[in-house]
Amino acid sequence: MGTTDISILAIESSCDETSASIIVNGKVLNNIVATQSVHEKYGGVVPELASRAHQENLIPVVHEALSGAGISKNDLSAIAVTRGPGLMGSLLVGVSFAKALAKTLNLPLIDVNHMQAHVLAHFIEEPRPNFPFICLTVSGGHTQLVWVRDHLDMEVIGETQDDAVGEAFDKTAKLLGLPYPGGPLLDRYAKQGNPKAFAFPITRMPGLNYSFSGIKTAVLYFLRDRLEENPNFITENLPDLCASIQHTLVEMLLIKLKEAMKQVGVTEVAIAGGVSANSGLRSALADLAQRKGWKLYVPEFEYCTDNAAMIAMAAHYKYLRKDFVGYDLVPLAKLKL
Repeated sequence: MGTTDISILAIESSCDETSASIIVNGKVLNNIVATQSVHEKYGGVVPELASRAHQENLIPVVHEALSGAGISKNDLSAIAVTRGPGLMGSLLVGVSFAKALAKTLNLPLIDVNHMQAHVLAHFIEEPRPNFPFICLTVSGGHTQLVWVRDHLDMEVIGETQDDAVGEAFDKTAKLLGLPYPGGPLLDRYAKQGNPKAFAFPITRMPGLNYSFSGIKTAVLYFLRDRLEENPNFITENLPDLCASIQHTLVEMLLIKLKEAMKQVGVTEVAIAGGVSANSGLRSALADLAQRKGWKLYVPEFEYCTDNAAMIAMAAHYKYLRKDFVGYDLVPLAKLKL
C-alpha cells in the first residue's frame, strides 16, 4: 500500500447482516456479508438474537475483509461504521467494535447514515448517476424519495407515514401463508400470476408521502371473506394473489415517483434498498423510465440489501471532507437522513 492511499475498513450491523468492506482510493475491493438464518423460524428478525449473532460474526467478517484485500490493519486510514438507523442492539455491536479498533490504531472514525449509504451504493460501480437525481429508497424499514444534489447533499422529499413497502410485502406474504422472509417469495409467485386478477385499494397521501398500512388490512379482510366461501382460495389462487398485491404496491411507489420527478424537474432516477431487488418493481420502473425518457440506475443485487460496500462508499466521500467523529460516538436507532 502506498503512503498516500486512502484505505478504509467499513462495518455494517444495522439489522441482521454482519458485513465488512475495504475501500481504497474510492474503489471497493470486497464486500463480505454474514447472514443470519436464526430468525427464519420466528417469522421476523428478533433483535436480541440479531445482536448476539453480530458479536459472533463481526471479527471473522472483518478478518476476511482485511485478508482478502491483502491489507493489514496498520495500512488503514480510517474506520467507518453504520451509526443508524437500525436496531439499537445490532448497531451497538458494530459501533462499539469500530470505536475500539479506531482508538487502538489511533485512526479517524467515520459515522455513516445507513440510508445515505443505500443511495451511494450507485457509486460503487459504473454507470454512476449524474447530479441531481431522485432516488427511490425502498427497504423493510424505510420508503423514501430522496433528492440527491451531491454525494453528501441529500434531502428526503417524501416518505412513508407508517409501514415501509418492504414491511407491506412481508406482512401480506405472511397473510398468504408464505414463510419469512415472504417478500422474495411473493415476487417469485407473482411472475406466474395475473397482476390484474384482483383489485386492491391504492392509498393516496398528501404531497409525496406514502402509506402502506392500508393494503395489509385490505388484503386481510379480502382473504377472510374469500376463505369463508372457499377454504382453498389462497392455494388455488396464490400466483394471482401475489401478482395482484405486488402490482398494487409497485403502482403506489411509481405514482409518487412520477410526481417527484416532475416537481423537482430532473430526468435521472435511481432505486436503492432491499426492495429494489424486486423483479416486478424493476420491470415496471424500467418501462416507466423508457416512456418518460428518464435515465434509470439500478444497483447490482449484492448492493441492494444491507452491506458494508455502500458504507465504505459513503465513508470515502466523508473522508475526503475530513468529516470525522469522536470516539464517544453513540448509535441512533432512528437517525434521520
